[in-house]
Amino acid sequence: MNINFTYLPGDGIGPEIGLAALVVLNTTANVFGHTLDIEEHLIGGAAIDALGTPLPIETLASAKHTGAVLLGAVGGPRWDHLKGAERPELGGLLPLRQKLDLFANIRPAKPFTTLINSSPLKPEVLKDVDFVVVRELTGGIYFGAKGRDNSQENKQSAYDECRYSEAEIERIAVRAFELARTRRKQVTSVDKSNVLETSRLWREVVTRIGGNYPDVKLEHTLVDAMAMHMLTRPRDFDVILTENMFGDILTDEASVLCGSMGVIPSASLGTGNMGMYEPIHGSAPDIVGTGKANPTAMILSAAWMLRTSFDLCAEALAIENAVEQALEAGQVTGDLGGSLSTDQMGKWVADHVGR
Repeated sequence: MNINFTYLPGDGIGPEIGLAALVVLNTTANVFGHTLDIEEHLIGGAAIDALGTPLPIETLASAKHTGAVLLGAVGGPRWDHLKGAERPELGGLLPLRQKLDLFANIRPAKPFTTLINSSPLKPEVLKDVDFVVVRELTGGIYFGAKGRDNSQENKQSAYDECRYSEAEIERIAVRAFELARTRRKQVTSVDKSNVLETSRLWREVVTRIGGNYPDVKLEHTLVDAMAMHMLTRPRDFDVILTENMFGDILTDEASVLCGSMGVIPSASLGTGNMGMYEPIHGSAPDIVGTGKANPTAMILSAAWMLRTSFDLCAEALAIENAVEQALEAGQVTGDLGGSLSTDQMGKWVADHVGR
């Protein structure tokens, strides 16, 4: 099989962890008799520096053509002086998600046994934790009208509009309920319906969609309560469904359960096999070029791409097993207690694919 995908190294440590993931993918392709057809392009700050725009036409065209995107990281302090859509995130990453219609972001929270002691939470709290957050990704306050108002005398005001349509809520709710059917058949929908009108519509629509899934238990909770429950009783949750901004915050909180943001992959999915796969951490400009960057989440994101966009489940499992072997053997980077460099860990994982 020819595995054709778009590779976006991005900014900061993106190219370093990306290279480690490509080494693993190349080995996996050889072991299973596949070929790789990689279309590499620029995005974010790197694209701004080279081409003057955070989302070049060629990058978007490649992503639409392949339908599978492996992304390193976007942004950094180098471009913090830029405004609005000139910024790497607002002009690059968010429009790419929107133009590809990647409306569902999926992030897992299932701590590796070897990393449970790395979490600040008590080990007994983390026992049997295994949930996923399904976050609506192309609506809400991040994509609403925004700007500044200078009408007041010598004073500015700013605004960001949060807007959701029934159709946007319906499709993300369906994705969450369908996913729950493959797991423990429980959906927890998170909103702020005691204050926000968008949340009241969210709860109404999710409740209606839930009626089509009588085999799935649905519960509703407010986002502030969820922030507490996620740290005090995380094992009670299976599929957590929420809107864009709440999901952004809650998924970063969930990373605490796993001991390190460096081991958590994510998938942003559209219809069919369309998807973009990336680690949840940022570009970490402070460690660029030091060899300290942890490639685990990037490697696991590559595995997720194989499974979801190419239906290569055995290949994905082989990579995930090799990563778990690396964690168990301590063949990891310094942030996880090991002594390997980024490249060395990537090679170690690659050497153990299929073993």
